[in-house]
Formats: sequence, structure tokens, C-alpha cells
Amino acid sequence: MTIKLGIAPIAWTNDDMPELGAANTFEQCISEMALAGYTGTEIGNKYPKDPAVLKSYLEPRGLSVASAWFSAFLTTQPYEETEAEFIKHRDFLHAMGAEVIVVSEQGHSVQGQMETPVFAEKPVFTEQEWKRLTEGLEKLGELAREKNMRIVYHHHMGTGVQTTEEIQRLMDNTDPEKVSLLFDTGHLVFSGEDPLEIYNMYQHRIYHIHFKDIRRAQMEEVKQQSMSFLNGVKAGVFTVPGDGVIDFSPIWQAIKNSGYSGWIVVEAEQDPELANPFIYAKNAREYIKQVTKI
Repeated sequence: MTIKLGIAPIAWTNDDMPELGAANTFEQCISEMALAGYTGTEIGNKYPKDPAVLKSYLEPRGLSVASAWFSAFLTTQPYEETEAEFIKHRDFLHAMGAEVIVVSEQGHSVQGQMETPVFAEKPVFTEQEWKRLTEGLEKLGELAREKNMRIVYHHHMGTGVQTTEEIQRLMDNTDPEKVSLLFDTGHLVFSGEDPLEIYNMYQHRIYHIHFKDIRRAQMEEVKQQSMSFLNGVKAGVFTVPGDGVIDFSPIWQAIKNSGYSGWIVVEAEQDPELANPFIYAKNAREYIKQVTKI
């Protein structure tokens, strides 16, 4: 097993709501990541886009790039438009030494809509959209393999691939050699799924992991008040491992038993004015060390 521990910059500056953490600088973010004990990062909107420049900031801090989010629009736009953007994204990540590319279908997604209820208005793909999604993802997977990389699909709240049934359909209808899975604890629990069931079912296809925790009271508020995903984030539905309701011990045992190799990335978007990113990152690192001994 070779497991590396990273953290996402979304705790410092939120890409979907740039007002959250607007005052936090890129250098503060990566310096605090390193100080908290992490060796990897995903990519935020304040990160330099030139690989050489980005490396010049990350390498002195002992950080490398684990991956970065890519928004696909396979269900709503011509495939060629997604492909063109994907190739640029792939080549940037390849230059940074990343081995996986996080892909999430954003066609019809409500995750970025401030007033749309995340549960009541969750999109459901048509048969034709499923076909376009699965075929398009396999093509992206082939492009990734050209660089000896993999795409890892990110199931996500407010999208057409969120539930256990939808994850199963995606996995059943794509080639394991072309489409892998990202395992995100927070999104599964928020949606009402069983993360252990998903991990055990698809451990052979999981090549990237997000550790995210959930605050139960805020999760129930999102459901009862028909809140949007973004307002749920602002209300504090997500937090770091060890601060919410998820018991990571059995999840870690499943990961360990499966022989997983790759990144585990702490990701918990919160309002940094309410949840100091460095303190929460440090607390998460200490909790993970207790649970995993790494």
C-alpha cells in the first residue's frame, strides 16, 4: 500500500462561492496545508495556471498535485466541447505529475444554484442522456490513458450521479479500464447512501478518495428547509473527518484491506470565517493519524 494524504484548497477559498475566503491568499493556503502535515493538494481558483510556476511554489513546501476537478457537460453539450477542455485539463495535470483526473458531469446539475433545493430538484438523466454520459466518459478515459492517467468519476450532490442506484448504473455501463470511481464519504452520507457498501462494491475501481465529514443537524436542516447545496455548505453541513457523524474507522479498515494505493484527500468546504481552515486541517490530520496510523 502506498497512501498519500492531501487536502483540498476549498476550505480556504471556495471556487463556487468566491466570497468565502476571498481574503485568504494562495501562499497562505499552501503554507498552512504543509504546516498541518499534508503532502498533496488539489487545485483552487487562486493557483497559478503555469505548471512551472505552480511547481516553484509547491515543491519548497513538500507538496504535489493529487488531482483537480473537471466539469463535463456530456449530457447537454456536443461531446467535442467537453473533449477540447478535457485535453487542456489533462495536459496541465500530467505536467504536474498527477495520475488521476477528477471528472463530474455537470449537465443539469443544481449544485451551483444558490436557491434550487438540492434534494427536491436533483436532476434525473433520460435514457439518451445516460448513453451520452457513459459513452462520453469512456472516450475521456481513453484520452487519459494516452498519458498513463485515469479518470475518476466524482458522484456528487445535486447531480445526475449521486445515489447508490445511479453510481451502480454508471459503473455497470462503463468499461473498468476506461472509467474509475472517486469515493467521497461526505457526499454519500449526505445523499443517504452507505459509504461502506459503495466502497466494498467498487473497491477494485476506486482510484481516488475524498475524506469529508457531515454535521447531522445541518444535514437535517438542509432536507427539512429544502435548502440548496450551496446554502447547505454555508450553513456548515460539511466538516473535516473527526468533527462530524461519520465513523472513519470501519471505512479505513475497508480501504486498508483492499490494498488501496493512491491519494486520500481531506475536503470539507466551509465558511473560513466560521471554521479556521488551518485549525480544521490540523485537527483532521491528527484524527486521521489516530485512525489510520499514517
